[in-house]
Amino acid sequence: MTTTASVITPLRPVSKDGLVALAAKAQANPNVIGTLKVKTVCEGQFRNLNYVRNLPEHVIDEPPTLLGEDTAPNPSEALLACLGSCLSVGIHANAIMRGITLSKLELHLEGDINITGVWGIGDLSKKRLGISAVRVKVDIESDATKEELAELLEHANYWSPVANTFRNPVDMEVSLA
Repeated sequence: MTTTASVITPLRPVSKDGLVALAAKAQANPNVIGTLKVKTVCEGQFRNLNYVRNLPEHVIDEPPTLLGEDTAPNPSEALLACLGSCLSVGIHANAIMRGITLSKLELHLEGDINITGVWGIGDLSKKRLGISAVRVKVDIESDATKEELAELLEHANYWSPVANTFRNPVDMEVSLA
């Protein structure tokens, strides 16, 4: 009987030395709070251009069912994309630090949202606003055991800034400029 070893083609790597240096910097000054800045400009209808650092604009729109042009994800879809991306970054970084090789990392997200309030102009009865439930299914191909992957996911979920933004109350202020 011939045994063949499976070949894993790893995802494009992240520097483990870079991760170690980033972790050391954070451990040396654990109370640093950064401030992220985004500028949002309404282009018309419900299409918005979002500017982050010096990157090209990131478009957010609404689907036709919500009177948008359907040119980009809507705000709630973008929020789920941010969560998926944050979890992916955490999973990949921690896999590298643990010596786990990933050849596939796909996250499939679903979020339940009641949109009958339609931005405060629809059904204004008392209800929970925003996304009320999120489900994330992670499809990984790796050299790790199922138990190692489960622990990796649990760890990445616990430490995800975006996942924690979903879970924890956030101070928020909205005012005129």
